[in-house]
Amino acid sequence: MSEFDQKKAYVAEGEGTFFDDGREEELVEFVTNHPNRNEIKGSPSKVLAAIDEYGRTKKYLMNVGEDKGKIVTDIIRERKPDTMVELGGYCGYSTILFSSTLRESDGKRYLSLERSPKFAKVIETLVKFAGLDDVVRVVVGPSNDGIKKIHQEGVKTIDMMFLDHYKPAYTTDLKLCEHLGLIKKGTVLAADNCISPGNPPYLEYVRSTVEEKRLKLTQDSKADTDAFGSRHAAQYGEVEQLSTEAKGNPDIIYKSRMVNSFEPSGYPDGVEITECLGESDK
Repeated sequence: MSEFDQKKAYVAEGEGTFFDDGREEELVEFVTNHPNRNEIKGSPSKVLAAIDEYGRTKKYLMNVGEDKGKIVTDIIRERKPDTMVELGGYCGYSTILFSSTLRESDGKRYLSLERSPKFAKVIETLVKFAGLDDVVRVVVGPSNDGIKKIHQEGVKTIDMMFLDHYKPAYTTDLKLCEHLGLIKKGTVLAADNCISPGNPPYLEYVRSTVEEKRLKLTQDSKADTDAFGSRHAAQYGEVEQLSTEAKGNPDIIYKSRMVNSFEPSGYPDGVEITECLGESDK
């Protein structure tokens, strides 16, 4: 892994509040009223550069960032997904970066599932400013409700999915997608923050064999939130009670690997890249 370029580091995250304190609305004003507004409007790459400028000179933003973002955009260009879903859009950095790459690769739709109405408004504003509202749709509400909604509205296959929302919900929501038949042979999953803060339940699940997953269904299991420290288990104010109704499809075969990279701050992190190889017939 190459070294991080400290010249592009975001300002420090700090120990206190690092999001949802007004900085997201400040970001919208910073980008849409930038001195170079006329040049930035309609250009996804320049909107992303303006977001990075805010993160480097004003306040930390919990974006995927350039380094980890490139891992995902390289896969989008290679696999050319028709439908891509992200779980957790925050302020729209990943939405803009990945949807613009999807559009360049002849993809049809990018669905951003964001639980916060406030953040969803930020995403929609910046997506429209970047000229991507023809391919992006923001679905507001809890991720499990959003997954059910897009399925009910006709999405039958998720070609690629980026997970960057409530960390304990990664596994729960993947199992829901499996249960609904949205994960098919060739589906690619890109899960952020699998080193920092880490996601043991998710990594165990996508790296398990069919036999291991079948066995685990017969055993009592702990809540996924038990594997996380309080800062991330209660990231949105309290520890969420995640539904265990969807048991997933243990017969799905995954091939999974960690790609090491960096947070926008320069802190080491990684993206778990997982491909569905099909289903076991044994």
